[in-house]
Amino acid sequence: MKRLLVILVFVLFVVGTLTVHSFYIFLSPPPPAEPEAKIVRIQPGMGLRPIARVLTEEGIIQDPTKFMLLAWWKGVGKKIQWGDFEINTGPPPLTVLDYLISGKTLLKRVTIPEGFTLKQIAERLAHENLAAADDFLVRARDRAWLTELGVSGNSLEGFLFPDTYIFHRGMPVQAMQKRMVGRFKEVYQRCRSKGAAEVPQNLNLNQMVTLASIVEKETGLAGERPLIASVFYNRLRQGMALQSDPTVIYGIKDFNGDLTKKDLQRPTPYNTYVIPGLPPGPIANPGEEALRAVLYPANTDYLYFVSKNNGSHYFSRNLGEHNRAVVRYQLRGHQN
Repeated sequence: MKRLLVILVFVLFVVGTLTVHSFYIFLSPPPPAEPEAKIVRIQPGMGLRPIARVLTEEGIIQDPTKFMLLAWWKGVGKKIQWGDFEINTGPPPLTVLDYLISGKTLLKRVTIPEGFTLKQIAERLAHENLAAADDFLVRARDRAWLTELGVSGNSLEGFLFPDTYIFHRGMPVQAMQKRMVGRFKEVYQRCRSKGAAEVPQNLNLNQMVTLASIVEKETGLAGERPLIASVFYNRLRQGMALQSDPTVIYGIKDFNGDLTKKDLQRPTPYNTYVIPGLPPGPIANPGEEALRAVLYPANTDYLYFVSKNNGSHYFSRNLGEHNRAVVRYQLRGHQN
């Protein structure tokens, strides 16, 4: 019996020594001959086991079970951050664990220009490897998600504020959209707080953003936007069709860049040559100047405007004056 006990103690000692030695080797692996940078994506809500498996598959750690035991021993299993991490193969597991806890994910700066459509934003984010375009579009049209964000209408079109953002690679599209909508609300409230008691003609928020998006697409000159807005308000007041080319273009699937007379006559929900009043929703995502223009339009009696082919427009009060301007600036090709 005593001999058996000695053997048992010896076996336990050997096993313990081997285990400690094995764990020591795990904690202090020899550096690889040629370290390789790996991009590891930790998804939101990802558990410790799948995280350890991903790290093992990428060759960053050698033993997922020991990595999980290490995280448990340090009490940090639930402190690992989500996102894309760039990690070289071969660092000690403690270093890997500390890095994942630090949240030092790969960041990407992306600029969304004023007047970009929802589709263009999705394509820009896909180009920057920040989101799958289809996933972004599907989420942006999800009714339950729109309700959660407090956005009326059929999509987030118009409510994704154009700005420069810094996103984590691997960031869920919901988080990106929430930040962009939050930025829109922040800017809109700032615009409203500077004197607008109420939106002209009692437009609701979706209608106001729709009009701002049209103003955004009609001109690139900030100084003209209040004038453009006044034209559309005057037309709405008189029951005239808005006759905005950008709305027609928005309603054409796969527009080829050539707007024809047939296009202007084709009935779509966005063809403001055919439908009365505003289209059903925004046609782009307006910037701050366009939002200000519809909140504080110029006080004019203009009903028409035509491009002068130099980036600016000529504004007219009646059809006769407008037709003369069309001949001068469009048909004769003059520039002033």
